[in-house]
Amino acid sequence: MTSRAPLPPEPSVALRELLAFDDCGSLRLLLAPAGHDVGVRGVAMGDEGPARPLDGCLVLLTGSPASSPDAAAPVREAARRGASGVVLRAVEGVTAAPQVLAAAEEAGVALLTRAEWADWTDTAALLRSALACARAGADDGTAGRMAAGGPESLSALAAAVAEYTGGSITIEDTRLRVLAHSATGPDADVLRRSTILGGRVPEWRVAELRRSGMLRTLWTSRDVIHRAADAEGPERLIIAVRSGPEVLGSIWVAGDGRPLRPDAPDALRRAAEVAAPLLVRHRLRESGAARRSELALRGLLYGDGDGDARTHAWSLGLSPDAACAVVVAETLTAAPAPGDRTLDVAALQAATYRPSVRILRDGDRLLVLLPVDAGAERGAAALARELAGQGGGAGVLAGAGPVVAGAQGVRGSYDEALLIVRVLRERAEAGGAQRSADAAGVGPSLDVARVLDAARPVWEAGNGPVHELVRTDLAAGGELVRSLAAYLEASGDVARAAARLVVHPNTLRYRVRRARERFGVDLEDPDTRLLVTLAVRLSG
Repeated sequence: MTSRAPLPPEPSVALRELLAFDDCGSLRLLLAPAGHDVGVRGVAMGDEGPARPLDGCLVLLTGSPASSPDAAAPVREAARRGASGVVLRAVEGVTAAPQVLAAAEEAGVALLTRAEWADWTDTAALLRSALACARAGADDGTAGRMAAGGPESLSALAAAVAEYTGGSITIEDTRLRVLAHSATGPDADVLRRSTILGGRVPEWRVAELRRSGMLRTLWTSRDVIHRAADAEGPERLIIAVRSGPEVLGSIWVAGDGRPLRPDAPDALRRAAEVAAPLLVRHRLRESGAARRSELALRGLLYGDGDGDARTHAWSLGLSPDAACAVVVAETLTAAPAPGDRTLDVAALQAATYRPSVRILRDGDRLLVLLPVDAGAERGAAALARELAGQGGGAGVLAGAGPVVAGAQGVRGSYDEALLIVRVLRERAEAGGAQRSADAAGVGPSLDVARVLDAARPVWEAGNGPVHELVRTDLAAGGELVRSLAAYLEASGDVARAAARLVVHPNTLRYRVRRARERFGVDLEDPDTRLLVTLAVRLSG
């Protein structure tokens, strides 16, 4: 049995050619071996296993960031296995560790960083698509002419594909939104005109494509799909644009009053290769902009990351001096069921409340930054009422923070809104019906919550009879603590407290007496009574 000759290695592509596709700034070259440009044959994830050879690969090291000295070891290991370069995650405002730079220089590999707002999936897709496009341009005259000088834009590509196929072109993403199109002739069909004017394939057409199975065929096929001309429209060719197994979008060719060229399918296949990095770049711009906005909003609300509040406000397109307020919304159910869309609906409500709102979904919490006009200070409370679905049973608790004078006060507005939601949740658990409020709506309960937060470290660091009572009883189930809480809330009225606990008044008297005799906690003493009240509230 004859053995098959090994496949020749993929031709290398200069690193500078790959970086030319990154017009979003997601990659930064920190170091390259002196005297020559780095050749790249492939892209590999650093966690794909130690057995895989990395000859000529650009390796994405997903572990420690470039600012960590710990990243030096995986850089050396990647170089030892033949990598031509490595990509590490950058931390905004923090430079690469000297140990990491030294390791790359000694090993003779290129060192790049990936922007904090990008992610590894998009970075890998961009680099792999750029490799495929560069090779297609080198191997084939058609693709080379399409990509001459590097593909500048999807619009330029659409015009080139129209020339090589003899048809009219639309390039669409996976949501069937039109990203680019060629010029429309006078004989263009109604569907093409309505698609371009609407910026996406009409809903009725999408439903038809879904029913006929055409969409499924498009997303699963790796070749050109042909649809003959019929009463509803001209001849069409369609191909999905892919980066490896991932579908990025599609290119549609329609006969525009004339037959398509015989070699149109071949030109469309090459066009799909050239389109891949352009669609990756488009998606990266969209996702990168969203991530940058999220990082700025987190920085404004939480104080996370680098940059001051004014910088974060500018990044969000807001005036740093504009008055604003924060609204916090949480589901009424503390642990919503998987697939619960209550907060998704609330986010859609918030997005349509005012064009200037900025929204952050953080786990089971929705945060809304609401710029307010002069004299519109009730806007945050009104939005909170809308999110809580007053009368609609939306199952949301929403707190409106105070209006603050500018970006520097946003963190304070967020903190107060969060505290208001906590008060609302405590009231809901006690049977209350209130679902939204601002500071005035919760009254002194807000100050009590602040006092409890301030007192918690003091209580946890203390000791004494009340501490012993609470610790011991909670470990045994908390019956005595609950009884003392009811007694104090009823202002010492034994009958009323016993009714709330559903026990006989003598039972409650016995428990109060036991607290004094066993633990030395005398509720007749005002200071002890105050401490027990705080302890009960702090222990939940």
